Amino acid sequence: MDIKELDTVVLECDIAESGLAKGDIGAVVQLYSRDAVEVEFVTASGRTQALVTLKPTQIRALGPRDMPAVRQVSVA
Repeated sequence: MDIKELDTVVLECDIAESGLAKGDIGAVVQLYSRDAVEVEFVTASGRTQALVTLKPTQIRALGPRDMPAVRQVSVA
């Protein structure tokens, strides 16, 4: 895994219980092991939507051809 702390990553699957959808962009907060990465996802206004521990297979590095998009999330 070549992802490091503070890297920007893209979610590769929906995580409905956290209000996250495939394609959401987050920041790596902590690398626990080869199998556990903590990622924070925030709204455009800066409110934390979710802070989740994920498997590296659930995220990927942000690529040079990725296009950010906006979607509304429900208020928790």
